[in-house]
Amino acid sequence: MKNHKLKYFAVTALFFLALGASLERPAYAYVDPGSSLLVFQSLSAMVTGVLFYFRRRLKALFGRTPAGSSANSEK
Repeated sequence: MKNHKLKYFAVTALFFLALGASLERPAYAYVDPGSSLLVFQSLSAMVTGVLFYFRRRLKALFGRTPAGSSANSEK
């Protein structure tokens, strides 16, 4: 059943790709030199947002203390 769904998805994706390529029209547009900076800024904002959202899990993942020591045992 899973293989059938994957095959259906692949055929549908190829159909839309072929349809999009066959109905292509020329684009009379100008791409501003600063457009790549806008894309970079958007991507960096998304990455920063994801890191901010998962900050507690990342701290728990990378901030582990050794098994024999703890912060309270030093006092």
